[in-house]
Amino acid sequence: MIRTAKFRIGEVVKHRMFPFRGIIFDVDPEFDNTEEWYEAIPEDLRPAKDQPYYHLLAENDETEYVAYVSEQNLLLDDDGNPLRHPQIADWFKRDSDGRYVARDTIKN
Repeated sequence: MIRTAKFRIGEVVKHRMFPFRGIIFDVDPEFDNTEEWYEAIPEDLRPAKDQPYYHLLAENDETEYVAYVSEQNLLLDDDGNPLRHPQIADWFKRDSDGRYVARDTIKN
């Protein structure tokens, strides 16, 4: 059974266990990555495949990167601090309330 995604594109989220946050730029209704990637997750931390997975423009204190995270490991990040990921401007603009809104067209 495929569930409805809890989070939407443009929302800022943080990881439940690890110190990073990011903005959602794509959602898979269920796991859609390689088996090798999945098996690399320690078994005691490995999330179920039958839930939404989110593509994030992510960052921590040291770096920016792209992350692929299960819904069960995400929480809404409502602290209001802006993100610094260099690709955000390619995907989003900020509205007058500071929310991230998807651009109509993606830059190359």
